[in-house]
Amino acid sequence: MGSAPFNVGYAAAVLRLCCGGAPPDGDHRFKKKVAWSNSRNGFLEVAIMGVESDSKPKIVTGEFGYTLEDVPHLSDYLPHLPTYPNPLQDNPAYSAVRQYFVDFDDTVAQKIVVHKDMPRGVHFRRAGPRQRVYFESDDVHACIVTCGGLCPGLNTVIREIVCGLHHMYGVKSVLGINGGYRGFYSKNTISLTPNTVNDIHKRGGTVLGTSRGGHDTKKIVDSIQDRGINQVYIIGGDGTQKGAAVIFEEIKRRGLKVAVAGIPKTIDNDIPVIDKSFGFDSAVEEAERAITAAHVEATSIENGIGLVKLMGRYSGFIAMYATLASRDVDCCLIPESPFYLEGTGGLFEYIEKRLKENGHMVIVIAEGAGQELLSDSLRSINQQDASGNKLLQDVGLWISQRIKDHFSKQRKMTINLKYIDPTYMIRAIPSNASDNVYCTLLAQSAVHGAMAGYTGFTVGPVNGRHAYIPFHRINENRNKVVITDRMWARLLSSTNQPSFLSPKDVTEARKREKAPSVLLENGFVDGEHMK
Repeated sequence: MGSAPFNVGYAAAVLRLCCGGAPPDGDHRFKKKVAWSNSRNGFLEVAIMGVESDSKPKIVTGEFGYTLEDVPHLSDYLPHLPTYPNPLQDNPAYSAVRQYFVDFDDTVAQKIVVHKDMPRGVHFRRAGPRQRVYFESDDVHACIVTCGGLCPGLNTVIREIVCGLHHMYGVKSVLGINGGYRGFYSKNTISLTPNTVNDIHKRGGTVLGTSRGGHDTKKIVDSIQDRGINQVYIIGGDGTQKGAAVIFEEIKRRGLKVAVAGIPKTIDNDIPVIDKSFGFDSAVEEAERAITAAHVEATSIENGIGLVKLMGRYSGFIAMYATLASRDVDCCLIPESPFYLEGTGGLFEYIEKRLKENGHMVIVIAEGAGQELLSDSLRSINQQDASGNKLLQDVGLWISQRIKDHFSKQRKMTINLKYIDPTYMIRAIPSNASDNVYCTLLAQSAVHGAMAGYTGFTVGPVNGRHAYIPFHRINENRNKVVITDRMWARLLSSTNQPSFLSPKDVTEARKREKAPSVLLENGFVDGEHMK
């Protein structure tokens, strides 16, 4: 293929719009590189999406099916912003680092298991420090807000944002917004310094307080503007990130130089694209302790049943991983895998069989499992909490009573059932060592992105490499357990429970999953996290 005539100035302008502002080394370096890439057909096409409509993503396409789903940049709507040398180049802590800064062209592939004839696929901009920044340290006025339910690691993220801004970039002005989104306009702020946040990672919960709902875009952005805040760090789940996207759009509409960075939080691990959410490892570890307690109770009495309800409104990852970690569980029930109680192959039949074989049994059930089995009088149909989550009835209490009623009516055997609900104990613990390290990387990646002028993004690991991800990708669907893949098969092999699926259920599940692309896009290949 021959090279088409190349307009360097036009290409540089287009790529600035698409790739998030001026490159770190200035236009001249980038123009040269674009010309080089074009002469070798490195870029086949540059598509501007997001210029005409705020809701459209920014896409850069390249050779061999390469696609970059880019994040917004302040220079998209504020041209000619000055840039400054990154203070990290003079930071003694980084003096031994071989490569200080992330290259402008570095991207992270969403899929790493591919066939030789497959396109290169979707990529995201790699997270990390850039050579040039768009904020001078003394001019930064940052704020941090936590929204939604509690999760191990919240305080660690808060601490590392504050310490990252201070120690890496010399930022002295950081405010904590008290009480979630409504704290922007109804509560006092808290001044955050490395001293005030020094040991908060040892505590559960969030020192800033949290709430559900309270999102009033105009009031929030008015508060941001009035306080002179120019970096906003928003920690929360999918509902919170949707709110962050709306805040970014309003800030962009007003033409404010304010970077909006999201740190995704969900203890259920149901956020798509990223490898996992912070707090998940800690939750699984604590959930295993509850399962151990249930096992002790069940084995200490004749026909003992230990029933543990774990978190998992839409996704059963905590229940699945805690079951696999424990190896004491005889049956794991999750929202993604339908089950039935009575009849051949049903749960009651399996319980009776297991008790006759072992004399005891442990059942783990996710809070969202079996909701379709609850009677209409018990179900909360179309009711939602302030965050937009569907209100669920306590399936643990319900199924406990159903099991007791079944065996008392049959009078074949006497059972002793102990029900354990550790939900709020798990939510309230401090993060473990693994999550503490993970939260540090998330926080520092968010800080690097905001200082480099990126905005309207959330941060997280994609195949082990931290990346900047557009808000819409985090909000478009949920990460769920795929019951036709190997990880769920491993669980069934561990528990020896029936699948409770009819051949029709399996066929329908396979149709929904469009294997293998959905598995890859959800961060799993054949049930395993991609690393």
